[in-house]
Amino acid sequence: MIDSVKHIATQAGDFLLSNFGKISSVISKGDRNFATDLDRKAEEMIVNFLRKEFPGYGVLAEENTQENLNSDFLWIIDPLDGTHNFINNIDIFGVSIGLWHKDDFVLGVVYMPEEKELYYAQKFQGAFKNGKPIKVSDRSELNQASASFDSSIRYSPEIMLKVLDDIAKESFNIRMLGSSVRQLTYIADGRLDFAVEFHDQPWDFAGSVCIIKEAGGIFKDLQGKDPTPKTVGYIAGSSSIYPKVEQIIKKHVSR
Repeated sequence: MIDSVKHIATQAGDFLLSNFGKISSVISKGDRNFATDLDRKAEEMIVNFLRKEFPGYGVLAEENTQENLNSDFLWIIDPLDGTHNFINNIDIFGVSIGLWHKDDFVLGVVYMPEEKELYYAQKFQGAFKNGKPIKVSDRSELNQASASFDSSIRYSPEIMLKVLDDIAKESFNIRMLGSSVRQLTYIADGRLDFAVEFHDQPWDFAGSVCIIKEAGGIFKDLQGKDPTPKTVGYIAGSSSIYPKVEQIIKKHVSR
């Protein structure tokens, strides 16, 4: 199964990279939220492959596809994470495919085509990048930690600016990368220490949950619960840094 998912994620990502800078149309999905014709072509490529390889599985994909959502096995797909980067010719984007089974994310694949970085994990099998094991960072002090923070502050500025202020005071530095899969894979291989997102949808992070956890990290929703296909927002980080970030979030986010 993992080899099949790695294959289609790589194929879709290479398709996107080969068409980088060649967008034919941009579709508005609401408040500064866009898709392109290439998002939808990549999604079609992935969904058609998974339907054929794994008939009967559910599918939840960002752009168009929702099928058998109550299935024990549910593919959750973002064919192009970092669409706004892609539109603006910023090459920070990737493909994300996660598998939810009953009560957990049990498989994840993320492909970053510009860097040719293929991340993947299966539950209890470890996390890997291009065939080599990866682990989260071992930094234990928040003042040494590098963070990534949600760029969609306009949606809930009162809470988010308070959280951002506390994180900025406590941590070493902060990034806004415009791509969940990029920040989460950076956490998985130890280049970032934690990330906080308030408005990310399940397809934004589903491919990364298993990778983070198998790399030794922690991934929870903003209330400290395990993520599900209905979760919005998250805290992810190394096991030593996560509890300190969670304490900051608790001050501002009601349980």
